[in-house]
Amino acid sequence: MTSGKPVPADAAFVQSELGKVLAGVRADGSASHRAIAAYLIRNPVRGTALKIEEMAEGCQVSTATISRFARDIGFANYGAMRSALAETLHSAMQPVEKLRSTIRRGKAALSAADSSMDYARANLGATQEALSQRDLDVMAARIARARSVYVLGLGGSSCLAAMMTLHLQPFCQQVVEVAGAGGTEAAARRMAQIGREDVLVVFSFPRYAADGTRLARYARSRKAAVVAITDTADAPVVALADHVLYASAAHGVLASSAVAAVALIEALTASLMVSNKANVRKAARLTEALTEYTVRLEG
Repeated sequence: MTSGKPVPADAAFVQSELGKVLAGVRADGSASHRAIAAYLIRNPVRGTALKIEEMAEGCQVSTATISRFARDIGFANYGAMRSALAETLHSAMQPVEKLRSTIRRGKAALSAADSSMDYARANLGATQEALSQRDLDVMAARIARARSVYVLGLGGSSCLAAMMTLHLQPFCQQVVEVAGAGGTEAAARRMAQIGREDVLVVFSFPRYAADGTRLARYARSRKAAVVAITDTADAPVVALADHVLYASAAHGVLASSAVAAVALIEALTASLMVSNKANVRKAARLTEALTEYTVRLEG
C-alpha cells in the first residue's frame, strides 16, 4: 500500500501476513481447509471470539479438523491461532481507529472514492498473493484445446463474461457467451450442445446467481470441464468446478469489487497466449484485421 491513507480493516486484514497465509490455503488447500480459511477471511472478528466447537460448527467441519488446520498453518493449537488472529486484527484496525479519531476531530474524512481505491489495491494484492502460475497454465491449456469454450456470467458478473469472451475469441476454436438476450432460458439453449470436449468458464461473485450454479451443474452432467472464477471457497459454484481461480472482491459499498477478477481475466488470457507459438500468428492476424478500424495516433 503506497497511498499513505487508511485502509478498510477487512482489506488490511487480507493484506496481513496471516491474511496472506489464509488466502493461500483458500486457493490451494484441501476442501475442509479451504472452508476454514474462507470463513476466517470473511469473519476475522468473529473468529477471535469463537470456541473451537463454535468454529467447527460455523465451518461445518470437526474440531479435530480445526486443530489440524491451526497446526498446518504454523500454530501450536487453536488457541494460539485465535490469539494471532486477534493480534493481526488489532494491527489492521489501527488505521481505521486513527481515521475515526480524525473524523471526530473534524479535520478530514476518507472519501468513498478513496476508500474504493484502497479496496481495489487490497483485493489485487490478496489475489496475486494467492495466485498460482501452475494453476493458470493448467487452465489455459485446458481452454486452448477445448472444442468450444462457453463463458457464463449472470447479473453483475455478465460484464466479466463479456470481457473474457472478447479476449478468448482470437485464440480458441469457438467461444460462446452464454448469457445475453433471452435470459436464462436462452442461455440454456446456447449450452444445449456442450459436452466432454468443451469447457465452461463461469463467473460467480456476490450476489451469487442461482441460475449460474444450475447451468454449471448441467455442464458438469454433460462431462464438460468447469472452470470457476469466484471470490471464496464457499461460493456455490466451487463444488461443481474442476478448476477454481479466486479473486478477492471485498468492497465497502458495492456488493462486490470486479477489479481483481478483471486482472485474473487478463492473467489467464496472457498465459494462454504465450502457451503456443501459433498464437503469435493469430495475434498478428487479429492486429491486421483491426488496423482499418482503429485510430492511429501521430507520434
